[in-house]
Amino acid sequence: MMGRVLDESFLQKTVEQMANKKNNWGAILCVEQGDGDFSWTGAAGNLKAHDQYFIASVTKLYVTAVVLMLREEGRLQLSDPINMYLSDDVMTDLHVVDGVDYSKDLTIQHLISNTSGIPDYFAYKRADGTAVADDLFAGKDQRWPLEQVVSLTKQMKPKFKPGEKGKVNYSDTNYQLLGRIIENQTDMNIAEVFKRYIFDRLGFTKTYVYTDIYDEKPVALHYKASTVRLPLYFSSVGAEGGIVSDAEETMQFLRTFANGYFFPKEQLESLKEWRLIFFPGSFYYGIGLENYGCRASTHHSNGFTKLSVSGDKRARLPFIIQRGICSLQVR
Repeated sequence: MMGRVLDESFLQKTVEQMANKKNNWGAILCVEQGDGDFSWTGAAGNLKAHDQYFIASVTKLYVTAVVLMLREEGRLQLSDPINMYLSDDVMTDLHVVDGVDYSKDLTIQHLISNTSGIPDYFAYKRADGTAVADDLFAGKDQRWPLEQVVSLTKQMKPKFKPGEKGKVNYSDTNYQLLGRIIENQTDMNIAEVFKRYIFDRLGFTKTYVYTDIYDEKPVALHYKASTVRLPLYFSSVGAEGGIVSDAEETMQFLRTFANGYFFPKEQLESLKEWRLIFFPGSFYYGIGLENYGCRASTHHSNGFTKLSVSGDKRARLPFIIQRGICSLQVR
C-alpha cells in the first residue's frame, strides 16, 4: 500500500509539473500497469481527471484499427490501389510529379503508413507564408471536408513518388482519404463506423465523433494566451482528428488495441515497419503507428494528446496537455 501511495504522489506531482510548464494551461495523466494491478488518473491546472477532450490525431489510431478490421472482413487489402474506392474527381491529378501522374499507384498502405508522398494540407505554406494551421490557431474557424482538402492538395507539390524507398511524410491528407475509403466500403459515415466497430463494442459512454457544432462538452483548446474554439473544423475532420474522449476510455482503447481485441495480435508486428520522420517532431512512423524509441508502439497528436506503451511491465500512459499548440515530445 505504501508503494502505491508513493507512486500516486509521484504521479500527481508529475502531472502538476506538466501543467505548470510555460504555455501549459492544464494536464491530465492516466497510467495503467499492463497486468491491470495498478491504474491511476489525475489532473492539474484547468483540467479535471474525467474531462472530455479532442484526442486530435490520436483519432488516426482508431482509423488504423478500423482498416485492419475491414481487412479481416475481406472488404479491402492494404495493397489495394485507392482508386478502387475513391471517385474520379478525387483521384484525377491527385499525385503528379514532374508531369507524371502517379495517382493510380497509390495504395491503402501508402496512406496508412504516410509513404504516399501526398503533402499535408494542414501545414502547407501559402504564398503569404501562412498555413491552414495558422488560420485555425488564430481563431478563424472553418470546415475542411475532403473535397476542400483535395482541391488544396492538388495545388501542392508531392513530397516524393508513392512508396519511394526510405521516404515518409506525415500528412493529415492521407487520413482524410482513408476516412472516405472506409465510408465507401461500409456505406456509413465515419461517426457511425467508429460507433459500430469500436465505441459500442467497448461500451464507451464518453467517446464519440464530434459532429454537433453547438456541443461544448470537449474542453476548450488554448493557443498561447488565447482560448480557441473550432467547432466547424473538428466537425468536418472526423477521420483525421474528430474524436472526443476522456483519459480512461482512451486508455481502454489503447489496451484493447495492443492486446489484439480488434484483430489478431500478431498483426501488430506487421505494422512496425519503422521509418524516421522529422515533422511534426522527430520519431519513427510505421503502418498507422508511431515510435519514440520506447519498447512498443506510440501515437500522438500535435501538442495535445499522446498514447504510449512502454516500460518493463508494459505501463501505458495516455495524457492530454492544454498548451500553446506546438510539437510535443516527452521522453
